[in-house]
Amino acid sequence: MERVDHIGIAVKNLDEQIKYYTETLGLKLLKVEEVPSQKVRVAFLDAGNVKIELLEPMSEESAIHKHIEKRGEGIQHVAFGVTGIRERMAELKEKGVRLLSDEPGPGAGGAEVAFLHPKDSFGVLYELCDKSKKGEH
Repeated sequence: MERVDHIGIAVKNLDEQIKYYTETLGLKLLKVEEVPSQKVRVAFLDAGNVKIELLEPMSEESAIHKHIEKRGEGIQHVAFGVTGIRERMAELKEKGVRLLSDEPGPGAGGAEVAFLHPKDSFGVLYELCDKSKKGEH
C-alpha cells in the first residue's frame, strides 16, 4: 500500500453533501461522475493530503444503497493507492486475505479497483485503487 488515496463516504443526496463539503467545510470539488459498474454517482473533494469520495447510489441494487439501508450514511471504505493491482491482489490472497472479486473492476476516474473482504480486515472495507494506467499516482 503506497498511501491512502481516498475515504469513501456513503450519502443519500450527493448534491446536498457537495454543498456541505464545499460551502461549510471549504473543500474544493474536483469532479462529479457516474460509475455505472458500481451503480453510483460520485464526487471527489480535495482534503489536502487525501481525497474524500462521496458515493450516492443510483439504484437499490447498489452496494452503497445496501450500506445506507443497513448502517446509514457515513464512512463506507478506505482506499489505498497501489500500482500493479493484480500483483497486490495475489500477494494478499497468498497471505489468506479474501477479496470481494477475483479481478479488479472499473472505478471512478478510470482507476482499477478491488475490495478486501471486511471480515478479514477487522470490519473495515478497504479498496485497492490503481491509477497507474492513467499516469496518476
